[in-house]
Amino acid sequence: MAIYSVNIKLFAAFFAGCFFLVGCENDINEIKGFDAKKTGVEVAKKVTVNYSINGKRKALLISPLMYRVQDTVPYVEFPQTIHVDFFNEKNSDSIESKLDARYAKYKETQSNVYLRDSVKVINVLGDTLYCDELYWDMKRTGAEFYTDKPVRIRTRTQIINGIGMEARQDFKEWHIIQSTGFIKVPASQFPN
Repeated sequence: MAIYSVNIKLFAAFFAGCFFLVGCENDINEIKGFDAKKTGVEVAKKVTVNYSINGKRKALLISPLMYRVQDTVPYVEFPQTIHVDFFNEKNSDSIESKLDARYAKYKETQSNVYLRDSVKVINVLGDTLYCDELYWDMKRTGAEFYTDKPVRIRTRTQIINGIGMEARQDFKEWHIIQSTGFIKVPASQFPN
């Protein structure tokens, strides 16, 4: 009986050892995946955001799709277009300027928005900015919009091209860093 008991214990130990040897095999990509940081992403569709300060409406943002990403630097991304109406400080029903772009990325902790692809800003006078890349920094009072890339500004009587620009958020005042040329156009012949 003692021999039988030893054989069962030996068999059990051998079987358990084989089980652990087989169970310890892992895919290297699976192991690397355990260390990878998981980023939280919130998705919103048909977004409308009213931005106000002290009860006064400052801006209205509209976008078909928004991602809010929790990362080391949290950000909000608008990958399918963005439209923003900026309102007058004294009359929150009066729109001062409008902004459109095909893409925008807002870094929450920095109060900075990066806009790209067919960026267009128009003010109440009809002055229109066209560029491929623009930053909107709410901390830069009086020069909230800026870029170091090529720009085109169309007024009622001229088209101005340049490299780099700074402008107020209402786009009533703007400054082109390096003008590359302008064309005077009579109002009656101005292209649409």
